Amino acid sequence: MTGELALVGLGPGGPEHRTPAAATAVREADVVVGYEYYLKLCADITTPDQELVAGRMGEEAERADVAVRRASAGARVALVSTGDIGVYGMASLALQLTAGLPAGKRPAVRILPGVTAAVAAAALLGAPLARDFACLTLSDVLAPWELVERRLRALAGSGVVLALYNVRSAARPWQLGRAREVLLESRPGSTPVGVVTNAARDGEQAAVTTLGELSADGIGMNTVLIVGAASTSLHDGWMVTDRALRGETR
Repeated sequence: MTGELALVGLGPGGPEHRTPAAATAVREADVVVGYEYYLKLCADITTPDQELVAGRMGEEAERADVAVRRASAGARVALVSTGDIGVYGMASLALQLTAGLPAGKRPAVRILPGVTAAVAAAALLGAPLARDFACLTLSDVLAPWELVERRLRALAGSGVVLALYNVRSAARPWQLGRAREVLLESRPGSTPVGVVTNAARDGEQAAVTTLGELSADGIGMNTVLIVGAASTSLHDGWMVTDRALRGETR
């Protein structure tokens, strides 16, 4: 008998932003697998009767493998990730592994979505994602920087609002400055930029600046940048993208 694998998006962090379906999947699991910090975020819905398998950052493949193997052996497993598990999350790894199993060994899979970092950040800023937008990570851990920069330049020229993830870390402090230079090739310095750190978590901070004045101060791995389009402006302090693209030619 195979078990069940629930791929669970916990949302940005706080229980008030976690879906009831995600909470139920975690509570009903025999085994909960996740990065150790993610397990702390759902500690209010786990119990001593459950087996918690904690991993470290960079061990995503190992965690996915443990979750799939335990589910294949008959356990009810919840593999948890912050945000939406399908957006820069663990779902793709887990699904690739389950697809490689013999048909009789594949566990039943459910995917429970969560509030993504881009959406959580946008809600603090106003309505910057009211029209077309794109998400891009600036991390070069899984892709060469040349590819990241090429995609950033293409998206910058497209004119859509951008949600930038993993914008700066201690190991790569220079990439945010380079990304700003690339964006300024296509967008004016007056373009509004929302800077949100720890959205919906302790230490939450949100501010609006411009592309020309964007600074790296206080920006780290928990920061999401929302870069406005030509149709994005400020209304009573809120960052708002017009739903109608009047006058926009890019």
